[in-house]
Amino acid sequence: MAFVVIAIALLAGAVAVIKTNDLVHAVLYLAVVLMATAGAFVALEADFVAAVQVMLYTGGVITLMLFAVMLTERLEGSRVLVESRGWGRALLIGGGFFAIVAAAILQTELPGGEMLAEPDSQYVGQLFLTRHVAAFEALSALLLAAMIGAIVLARRKDA
Repeated sequence: MAFVVIAIALLAGAVAVIKTNDLVHAVLYLAVVLMATAGAFVALEADFVAAVQVMLYTGGVITLMLFAVMLTERLEGSRVLVESRGWGRALLIGGGFFAIVAAAILQTELPGGEMLAEPDSQYVGQLFLTRHVAAFEALSALLLAAMIGAIVLARRKDA
């Protein structure tokens, strides 16, 4: 029953994202969608993935998007509105994508439900700091460069 409620919240938030004309509201509805996704992970007993979803996407990405929208509004001097056009093409492309993914899932032989291994966040942390340390550091350098670029672009130009 909880999964059905979470799925309804997720779908309602996703529809609200595409139906709203205000970009700030769209970002806030996206936060609802990401939190509902974390709730779905909890319902599926994937607690670690749910925690990462909340911290990384809901916490980090939504905060960055809100700052970007607010800075854009400040630089432009007006509210940023979103115009939704091309509903027919979007439904056609989305339906086609759904059909391809559904066909792939139906043709794949899934495992019988046994757990491969108990999720362990300590093991994931050790992998980040040993085997995948280069990718971890490259990602941190990329995020630092993106932050510096955003600050440079958002700075007021002195006349």
